[in-house]
Amino acid sequence: MGDHKRDTWASRGTFILAAVGSAVGLGNAWRFPGLAAKHGGGTFLFVYLIALFAIGIPLLMMEVSIARKFHKGAGESMRGINRKTEFIGWAATSNAFVIVTYYAVVFAWVLLMLAYSYKFAGMTGDTEAASNLFAEVTQTSWDVTGYSIPIPVLVAFVVAWIAIYMCIRNGASSVGKVVKYTVFLPVLLLLVMAVKGCTMPGSGEGLKMLFIPQLEAFKDPSLWVDAIGQVFYSLSIMMAIMFAYGSYLDEKANVATDCIIIALSDVAVSILSGIVMFSTMGGVGMLDSISSSGIATAFIIYPQAIVSLTSNGVFNAIFGAVFYLMLVTLAIDSAFSIVEGVSASVADKFKFNPRKTTKGICAVAMVISVLYTTRAGLAWLDIVDNWTNQINLIVIGVMECIAIGYCFDTNKVLKQVNRNTEGFKMPAWWFNTSIKFVAPALLAGLFIWNMIDLFVKKGGHYGYPLWAEIAAGWVVSGLVFISGFIIRIIINNKKKKGFVENEIVWKD
Repeated sequence: MGDHKRDTWASRGTFILAAVGSAVGLGNAWRFPGLAAKHGGGTFLFVYLIALFAIGIPLLMMEVSIARKFHKGAGESMRGINRKTEFIGWAATSNAFVIVTYYAVVFAWVLLMLAYSYKFAGMTGDTEAASNLFAEVTQTSWDVTGYSIPIPVLVAFVVAWIAIYMCIRNGASSVGKVVKYTVFLPVLLLLVMAVKGCTMPGSGEGLKMLFIPQLEAFKDPSLWVDAIGQVFYSLSIMMAIMFAYGSYLDEKANVATDCIIIALSDVAVSILSGIVMFSTMGGVGMLDSISSSGIATAFIIYPQAIVSLTSNGVFNAIFGAVFYLMLVTLAIDSAFSIVEGVSASVADKFKFNPRKTTKGICAVAMVISVLYTTRAGLAWLDIVDNWTNQINLIVIGVMECIAIGYCFDTNKVLKQVNRNTEGFKMPAWWFNTSIKFVAPALLAGLFIWNMIDLFVKKGGHYGYPLWAEIAAGWVVSGLVFISGFIIRIIINNKKKKGFVENEIVWKD
């Protein structure tokens, strides 16, 4: 125990690459194209860009600049804003911990599909066999029954966690070395797939669907809900990640410009992923099959497109391997960045050794995530994912905006954002209006919409047994939001034994 010299990024470029790697994840590759297909292609893209600039960029700047000011993770940074708002940082940290327990298993599934992509060689034109490959390999029961663990899933699971730990075992130093490869490689692979997709007959119809707005789609209010949600999830904000990454910045960092670069890089990869998905699905005549469910798209629908690409099974298998390798490189950055966000918060609060903290968090998360490797894992993942994303993340976002906008001074934060800027400066009208009014209003509306969808349209649950949704949904959400108060009780007890809490004060 004790204070440790804080890691710093090796360079400005390393920070940008790490942040882009965290932001650019599986949601870009499969959720973005699915939502675009659901909402009229270009229509969704237009609304998504509005949401990105209205709330995404200001919130990203807010988190990075606050963490750079204190050089602390989410929990301690929010305590520096106001002692009464510390629990918000811990809610973000706890929710991120829950997310990484299942995200690591999704990463394992992607590794598994990469390993089994050779099977596509013998499935030319057999779309039914291709769509069943994932279910056969994982032996999923599609519900909350069946707790045996298939050996291939277990092996991939262990490999996934080893990879995550190895990437962050030395904090910013090891992350910086990894992102030099894992950020550029998926872009290169996406470009290869885009060239193939765009040269296929019928790809033009897919690209038209992606880029040309359908005016009638504007009438659907869920378009706005999905676009705001995608921006929110995609940028890795409200998940303690950008607090951790911002805390490793030096005082010379140009937060305003760097966050613009990160956000635009994120949307560029989303659009490139859309080009790959729409051109390929158009080329094989499956445009109507694109699903807003990322799991369904990647593991059930896209394999059908893979085996329909050409009459050459070997080529199809190679293309399938490239696709899943691309997903692997996207998943690894996001997975280890979530662990880093959690680790930074815990180590800062309790003055633990950062390396040992990371190791401990990986170990605990790995034990919990064993649940998702079982035959019932996919159902449990779906339940937990609905609550962590549709409820927890949104509420945390609203609370962060209220904390900064009304329990603090947005102008002080903006001053931090615009430190060291030589050209572009974040305008006060844009930043302050977003944090105090636009972002909390839109996120509150998104939360209300999700609650209406859950309780009015779906009868209060997502189709799984009520006991399972209470246990993995409501109870887990409750623990997320009381985690800060539990931390406070622990710290108060430690103080009685001589523990001295860091003094954190915002000094202009």
